[in-house]
Amino acid sequence: MYSAFQSLTPNISGNDKLREPQICSYEALHQFFLEQFDPDTFREAGIVLPVGCGKSGCITLTPFAFKSRKALVIAPGVAIAQQLEKDFNPTTSFYKRSCILTNEYPEPVEIRGTETNIDDLIESDVVITNIQQLQGIENKWLDKLEDDFFDLIIFDEGHHSVARTWTLLKDKFPKAAIVNYSATPERSDGQIMSGEVVYSFPIVKAITSGYVKELKGVVINPQTLRYVRSQDGNEVEVSLEEVIRLGEIDAGFRRSIVTSSESLKTIVDASIYQLNEKRKETDDNRLKIIASALNYQHCIQIVEAYRACGFRADYVHSNNDSKLNDRVLSKLNAHELDVIVQVRKLNEGFDHPYLSVAAVFSVFSNLSPFVQFVGRIMRVITQNEPDNPLNKGVVVFHAGSNITNRWADFKTFSKADQEYYNQLLQLEGFDLTSEKDRSSYEVIPKLFDDNEISVRSQIDVSISELNLLDDDPKALEALEYLKSIGLTGKNIEVLLEAIPTTKAQKRKAKRKALPDKVKTSAMTIIKRLDVNPNGKGLDKAFRLTNLPYIISQINIDINQLVGKSSRSRSEFNIKELELIENKYDAILTAVESRMKS
Repeated sequence: MYSAFQSLTPNISGNDKLREPQICSYEALHQFFLEQFDPDTFREAGIVLPVGCGKSGCITLTPFAFKSRKALVIAPGVAIAQQLEKDFNPTTSFYKRSCILTNEYPEPVEIRGTETNIDDLIESDVVITNIQQLQGIENKWLDKLEDDFFDLIIFDEGHHSVARTWTLLKDKFPKAAIVNYSATPERSDGQIMSGEVVYSFPIVKAITSGYVKELKGVVINPQTLRYVRSQDGNEVEVSLEEVIRLGEIDAGFRRSIVTSSESLKTIVDASIYQLNEKRKETDDNRLKIIASALNYQHCIQIVEAYRACGFRADYVHSNNDSKLNDRVLSKLNAHELDVIVQVRKLNEGFDHPYLSVAAVFSVFSNLSPFVQFVGRIMRVITQNEPDNPLNKGVVVFHAGSNITNRWADFKTFSKADQEYYNQLLQLEGFDLTSEKDRSSYEVIPKLFDDNEISVRSQIDVSISELNLLDDDPKALEALEYLKSIGLTGKNIEVLLEAIPTTKAQKRKAKRKALPDKVKTSAMTIIKRLDVNPNGKGLDKAFRLTNLPYIISQINIDINQLVGKSSRSRSEFNIKELELIENKYDAILTAVESRMKS
């Protein structure tokens, strides 16, 4: 008995409802199947597509390219798996929307908890699930299936496929063809996606076709920067060249750049400036900033900085309750936020086209997570309109955070993978100062304990934009084409003033950040004490469990410090909030000491 992928004839070549990368990836995979595929020696192929180029559609076409008897589609998470199931489902399928099939469709089934049984899998043409459903040596699904049950396995976000769990899955079905789809063939740990890349769609073509946003990199360049090393306490002033050099070789310096209040504020100001410019240019206030943070505390610090500038900011983090994250994302989708901050939380599958400015507050040690973060702002707002100003994105970062080196990796990456990241970024520069007659900031930074360096001030901060095109003839040809259709901007020199902040906004931002800060600190104490947060014992009266009790103790000390109750926190003034900041570490030490006694 033939499967749907063997018996049905899909309308693919010449179908004007399909995008070029969808047709070409299908043809490349079909050629691979006919000419190269060998189940014993050569069974793995890769497809590299930029975000927003129709990868889900490509995945639905792949079983036809291999004339598959039964295919397995693996996603890295639940959200992507559910979306892929919709693309295969006859009532909402990509086949129907794109006039690929009529009347008859492949039979899909999704593995999801106890809702699916083995008979469903037997009756299906394609099985869709997330990798977590198939984890474990004694997995109930894999134990029930013969080694030849699937003749094709498709990995969405295939750069993960070199991980152990994914490799075990490949080994379970040793004769199945393997196809890896990804926007980047490199994982966050530097491992490269397995299999030969048989097709990739260059980013410059994706831009000119209007599939993805045109990106511009904005780098903050202080002419000088003063910093203090904690080991000797000496203050040193260095030039821009030395800032960049230290960023390339000193991990502590890079981390300080993105966490110290002084340099963090310049990234905040520059990203707000870029957002305001884009909102004015497009007359669309739904455009937003996405910021990458180092950790939970850093999320709170960045959110506070944006709120102090009057912007609606919030964060999502894996430490948060899923319902809390969902509420934040609901606000984002309802356009009730200007800024969303995250720590690698909004990666594969996250889709919000109105993210237009990426502010880099984290330090990326590998190219892949940086590409994934940039991908969050690459989805277009209006399809197939490359010259629409809504379809432009900006990446903002500091020269000392080693991100410039990441852009250099972009260049190497693009040439190694058929100009995948040969995208055009304009070149421009402008000053960043708080006043025309003021050339430096003098701010005592708020640092994390593990920072070795304290940034004291930056002088004559300027911003420049990077161009990803070298002297590559093909890249220059693409540049000329983009110029001919008006896609490049003028080189500009613009004075960028620091975003003004009122005292009320600063106070509100600090007050709103305090509960999150207290909760995070309480969890840190819980961890150091090695006690169960939901257990009892710290409260001698046995009324509260451990975590709420420590939170209450921190709050009691805070309230005693300023002589006010928790109910009157809305009345805390800026001096009281700054006093709390200055005495905060001492409060934590005192609370932890009481817990040990």
